[in-house]
Amino acid sequence: MCRALPPCSIDPVHVVVVGCGRVGSKLAFALADEGHSVAIIDKNPASFRRLLPDSRARELVGFGFDRDTLIAAGAEGAGALAAVTSGDNSNILTARIARETFEIPAVVARIYDPRRAEIYQRLGIVTVATVSWTIDQVLRGLFPSRSGAEWLDPTGQIELLERPLPPLWIGRQIASLEAETGTKVIAVTRAGVPHLGVDNLVGQAGDVLHLAVETAREVALRDVLGAPSNTHGSAR
Repeated sequence: MCRALPPCSIDPVHVVVVGCGRVGSKLAFALADEGHSVAIIDKNPASFRRLLPDSRARELVGFGFDRDTLIAAGAEGAGALAAVTSGDNSNILTARIARETFEIPAVVARIYDPRRAEIYQRLGIVTVATVSWTIDQVLRGLFPSRSGAEWLDPTGQIELLERPLPPLWIGRQIASLEAETGTKVIAVTRAGVPHLGVDNLVGQAGDVLHLAVETAREVALRDVLGAPSNTHGSAR
């Protein structure tokens, strides 16, 4: 069963979804469940079998980068488009046409090749790097204390990191990290509760830091905090 997205205050718009695979079919259902009108495009008519009976999505056979197909799908008045086929080239071409020809304000493309995803993101095309995201989530599951970027800005110069507080910083003012590392402590999660105001917080065992850092300063941050430990690697 597809779980619907949580309620939101976004005004309903018309959304074009290109690709009726596992992602596209469930995305179409979630969007329609929020009250958006949805048209979904796929080159293979059999793919529409994945749609749930109450998805309420309009089905079109064709290619997402074909102008006539996009017009038939309502791209001229669409508020958003998601290109989620299994082909990077198709998704990027579709996204560029949606942005440049139809001037659709919100466009997202799924990309498997992480190197290409960064390039197109810097060109202003929002991308979801499927492979990179999946690998990162698997590593986080295997090694919860590992360092990893939660978010990277389109220029690749700013990233958000999640790091456990090292033992050496227990009992120290967390705000002093900013001066020593050149980072910004966005929040601290303590015992499962996030804290945005960190000025008066003193580090405690088990704290998780949420940091904004310039990519060039990540090495300096590692020197101050120390390398993340592997909590799963201890002998039993």
